[in-house]
Parts: sequence; structure tokens; C-alpha cells
Amino acid sequence: MSRYAIDPDVTSAATLDARFYTDPEAWTLARERIFARSWQWIGDLQDLREPASLSPRTLLPGCLDEPLLLARDESGVLRCLSNVCTHRGNLLVQEACRARHIRCGYHARRFDLQGRMTFMPEFQQAKDFPSANDHLVQVPLFDFHGLAFASAQPAAPGAEFFGPIAERLHWLPWDRLQPDPSRSRDYAFDAHWALYVENYLEGLHIPFLHAGLMATLDFGHYRYELQRYSNLQLALAKPGEAAFEPPAGSPEHGQRVAAYYYWVFPNLMLNFYPWGLSLNLVQPLGPARTAVQFRSYVMDPDLLGQGAGGDLDRVEMEDEAVVVTVQRGVRSRFYRGGRYSPTREQGVHHFHRLVAEFIG
Repeated sequence: MSRYAIDPDVTSAATLDARFYTDPEAWTLARERIFARSWQWIGDLQDLREPASLSPRTLLPGCLDEPLLLARDESGVLRCLSNVCTHRGNLLVQEACRARHIRCGYHARRFDLQGRMTFMPEFQQAKDFPSANDHLVQVPLFDFHGLAFASAQPAAPGAEFFGPIAERLHWLPWDRLQPDPSRSRDYAFDAHWALYVENYLEGLHIPFLHAGLMATLDFGHYRYELQRYSNLQLALAKPGEAAFEPPAGSPEHGQRVAAYYYWVFPNLMLNFYPWGLSLNLVQPLGPARTAVQFRSYVMDPDLLGQGAGGDLDRVEMEDEAVVVTVQRGVRSRFYRGGRYSPTREQGVHHFHRLVAEFIG
């Protein structure tokens, strides 16, 4: 995998070797070394407000496909558990519900809401039973302002991935963000997941692909900031466009911000607009197939349809069209990789360095 090493100097570095987008071995390594070790969004916590609540989830559908179960016990403690019975592997909970215990519908094995097995018929003669292996595995869980993230084997605590966002947007009225299912969208297209991420992480293409978005932005002051496991694209608004006006204490105090575009390694976008949050989860389905979930959390309905976040469907279609053509291009026998724009592609360089780090 040394061919995927990336020079830390963006002014000298070359991009990822093109084989990363086509090699089945690279795909397998990414699944286990990148996605299983990062924090993946598993939904919000709207249906888990009350004690004794259960809600089944799936860790990165189409890629990891790990069945999980969010369980809030009667004392109010929230846990993420494996949703697989430790007897014969049956899925335990099929839909959100309220319950005092978790019961397998196959052979009646029962667990409490902390995941401990408490009952199993016809096992009186089994030796050394129950053991720790009979309890449900507890999976690492991170609650970020009501958004739930889980990881099979996190490379670092959730706070290291999301802390810079919470610190930067400490003034945001998080409690006003409410899910709007009517604005949910699911897209699928024929391209490698990393090509979609790369497109998101650079502003170089905006003047050439997104005329509508460009009309709302003060592109001359578009800038980038890199954190350990995330990065920010900060977009200021043109006069008259919808914008945040951050309070004193914010680095943007006195500026009109059209959007805070946050990316969290490897496949999450948190796009903060004056109307609310557009959360985008990139789901790898194969070396040349990707799905993207768009989920909206609205805090000011009066601003919907305005500014940088006003026509997300159109921007998405423009982005998908180009990454599909890039997918065809990276398969060319004549393409091995390119170079980075030091002024506009720092985010892509940052992403590639993390890919190389996790795979390597």
C-alpha cells in the first residue's frame, strides 16, 4: 500500500494513485481500516427520548452493514448494543419500541436494557453458562447534539472528530434543529465514494459547475481550515443573500456567513445554513457505486429556499454528473494521478493523507 502515500507538502504532493478507485484490495482495506475505525452516523435520537426505549439501526448500510440497537434503560442511560442474539445470530429488534427487556423471537433468549442476558430456556444443563460471551456486545457510541454516531473500533474518541465543530459553533441554537422528513433525499450513482468526497472538499470547481450557488457566494473570500479528522470550508455571502451573523466571540463576528461546510473523515458532511443543517452521509456500495443520504434539520423555516442552501437538489445533480464522468476517467490506462491546487484543494490533500494513514 506504499503507493498510496501522500507527501505532506501540498505544493509538491501528487494525488492518490488511480488504482485506489479500481483495485478490489483497496476497497476491502478501506472497509476494514477506514470505515470500521471511524465514527458513522446512525441517525438521530428523536425516538429515544423516553426511558425503556429501543431503536434498531444499521452501521453504514451497504458497506459495513452491522446491525445495532440503541437502548435507553429505565434510568435514562443510552447505550449502543449489537442487535444480534448471542445464541444463534437472530436479529433481536426489528422496529423502534418501548420495552423493559430485549427478547429474541427465535428461542426466547432475553436480555436487559444494558445488554446482559437474563434468561434462556432449556440451558439448565449447559456448563459454564452464562458467560460474558452470552451478553450483547456494547458498541462505542457518541452523541453529538442529538445526532448518534457509532464505531466498530474507533481510531480516536468522538470528541477528536467533532470537537472542533462544537467549539466553533458553540453559539448555534442546536436545540432548535428539528428533523424535516419531507426534505429527505436519497441518491445513488456509479462512482467511487472517494471521488464524491474529493469533489465536496474543494471549491475549485464551484465557478465552473455551480452557477446558481456561485451567485450567492462571496467567492473571493472563500476559505479553508483543516483539523485533525475534519475540515471546514467557510463561505461568506454576497450582499442581500441569507446569512449567519455570528455573535461576539466567534472568529466570524462582523462577517455574513453563507454556510459552514464541515466534512468529518471519512464520509460525513455537516452543512450549516441559516435555515438549519443539511447532513449528508456518503455510503460506499462498491468500488464504482455510491449512495448519499441527505437529511435536513430545520431551525428557521422562513429561510428555506434562500442563499447557499436554497437549491441543494440542483447542486447535487451537478456534482453527481461530474463524479460519474471522473469515475470513467480514473479507469483510463493513461491516468495515474494528478497534483493539488495549493489554494483550493487543501481539503482534498488532507483527505488523501488520512486515507493513506488509515490504510497504511
